[in-house]
Amino acid sequence: MNAPLNPRLRVRFAKHGKVRFTSHRDVARVWERALRRVAMPVAYSEGFSPRPRLSFGLALPTGCASVGEYLDIELDRVRAGEVELDDELCRRLDAALPAGIDVQGVAPIERGGPSLQEAVVACTWEIAVAGTGSEPSDLPDEQARAWVAGVLAAGELPLERERKGKRVTDDVRPLVHALDMLAEAEAEGGTSVPGVGGSVRLRAVLGTRPRALRPSELLEAGNLVAAGDAHPPLRARAVCRMHQWIEAEAEEPGTSPDDEFDRNQLIMQGDRWTGWQERGLTEPLPLPATAAVSAALVGTRA
Repeated sequence: MNAPLNPRLRVRFAKHGKVRFTSHRDVARVWERALRRVAMPVAYSEGFSPRPRLSFGLALPTGCASVGEYLDIELDRVRAGEVELDDELCRRLDAALPAGIDVQGVAPIERGGPSLQEAVVACTWEIAVAGTGSEPSDLPDEQARAWVAGVLAAGELPLERERKGKRVTDDVRPLVHALDMLAEAEAEGGTSVPGVGGSVRLRAVLGTRPRALRPSELLEAGNLVAAGDAHPPLRARAVCRMHQWIEAEAEEPGTSPDDEFDRNQLIMQGDRWTGWQERGLTEPLPLPATAAVSAALVGTRA
């Protein structure tokens, strides 16, 4: 007879401000301390060095902000009934966490299925960019649009990366699922973000399989294409992850959003996708419409 499984909770949180310079591993330690402070009945691994059973989503590059990070917590089934899922739990967690890590929601999830890192198939990013000058205004909108058009028109985007200690060249064009330029008023929430006022913003949906494409790599590969077209290179002033996307349960077994994917059929409206919503993608823990979050872009360098 199989032993009962431990229940699990999924937490969605934002990361912004100075804490965005904290590494993924250090954020994990921060969460371990916070869960101890609120007396969360976390399950522990067995062996000589028991560890709390926590599982995070895709690692966020150091220096980037996010309004959509995730943590799965496995609870001790004997004490799981002590946990009350209400607003007070979110407030208690917020009080135990450093400034810049904000809990947005907590919900129970079913056992089974892939881990968060395995399940995420794409991420939506907002990137505040500038040209080679010292001022954001050094990058006219026309140049940014030309850069975006050049990337979308490219048949391939070669990028040199390191894999198992060796330098390899990958074509990352199939991982650029969508890319467009936002006017200031179009940025999510329409807020004026400290440190990046007047910056041109790009919104990109970047794939994660077989290896995730980061915004810095998108700019690096795009700048190589732009150089051939005599367009000036872009540099990132700030980066914020807006969404992580996973596959919902497929209506037909074996179907996948990656099957026969036509990137030209993907259209972005606001912060959502049309074309892929029908393909069964959702967020690991969607927020209700009344809890819509604003972009938390914070300038990483002047």
